Amino acid sequence: MSELMNTHGERSDFRWQLLATASALALIVTVYEADVAIASPDDHPTVWIELGGQLERVDGGQETFAPPFILASPRPPAETVSPLSLIHDPRYAKGAEASISISPQNSDWVFSAAVRYGRSNSDKRVHQQSYPGPFTKYYSGHTRPVFPLAAKFSDTAVKASERHLVLDFQVGKDVGLGMFGSKEGSSVINLGVRFAQFNNRSNISLKSIPDWRFSYKYLNYPSYGFTNVKIVKSQPYHSNMAQFSANRSFHGIGPSLSWKASAPVAGNAETSEISFDWGVNAALLFGRQKTRTHHQTTARHHYLQPGQFLTVPGSHVTLYQNPATPDHIRSRSVTVPNVGGFAGLSFRYANAKISAGYRADFFFGAIDGGIDGRKAYDRNFYGPFATVSIGLGG
Repeated sequence: MSELMNTHGERSDFRWQLLATASALALIVTVYEADVAIASPDDHPTVWIELGGQLERVDGGQETFAPPFILASPRPPAETVSPLSLIHDPRYAKGAEASISISPQNSDWVFSAAVRYGRSNSDKRVHQQSYPGPFTKYYSGHTRPVFPLAAKFSDTAVKASERHLVLDFQVGKDVGLGMFGSKEGSSVINLGVRFAQFNNRSNISLKSIPDWRFSYKYLNYPSYGFTNVKIVKSQPYHSNMAQFSANRSFHGIGPSLSWKASAPVAGNAETSEISFDWGVNAALLFGRQKTRTHHQTTARHHYLQPGQFLTVPGSHVTLYQNPATPDHIRSRSVTVPNVGGFAGLSFRYANAKISAGYRADFFFGAIDGGIDGRKAYDRNFYGPFATVSIGLGG
């Protein structure tokens, strides 16, 4: 028999999503009700304000915390979910983004600033246990039950959180006139500065009793009527416990280069149109990795000395404990390459635009994911996004 318990604390995420949704709806209603004049062919909004959100898969990982008793046999018979399958970072992050771009009239230059923020939380616990019954023994002319002192079980609790922030400040020039035979196409090459910040925290607790059992002996006293009477001699078992915590971060800044392009596929710019958008980006970030980890593993062997007849809870406990592992604190200056890209569709009506697509960003060797020593791991974010934009001026 097994008992599985999973808890997820995402109430704060729900409130944040509700607020973001309400803000986006308010923005759409404002744009819809605004009295926006149809621009002439030579005019365009000089300022674009964009708000949106994304759901991203987070990849990269870290070194797996696997104390010896997790890999050893025997395992509790009720264990149907491996503790190792639960020890990982959150796999999905939700977030928001905002940007503002300024393109003066009669100019192909574009000045922009953008921010993207994402976060994820994971809180898991799985308890798997068997429930042994008492053993009935014959003692002093009476039948008496011997109750189990323990049960075979494993308990795994994992809490993890991830935060990431990306800021971009860029200056670009539109060189896309006549792109694909359309005068409305755009192709903007940007130069700028990118700042990225990643934070990751983990707390893991592992407990198990893999091998509890009743140990029997037989009594033979024919003169008293005892022949092969089975009684409990002892209840030996091992109990294991391990704890791990980690706090990892990266902060970096460096030059960036990007190319963003757009080509209309239906409609026209004076009324409404649908366009295909795509782009690629690259950056080289100079920053610092910081990591602080702590872990400790304890094993106890519960048994009775030879010749002892009764099992007394807590008696004769031998303690085997690894020396307390000191905190491992590391800080290192690193250079992190970053590449990414996106593709999507936009629907533009007057001075408003709705966009949706898929985006990916890869930061190579950004996080020190080691436990006792440094090991560099990537941080990759990819998934769908959607934005709502309004144009001002022109």
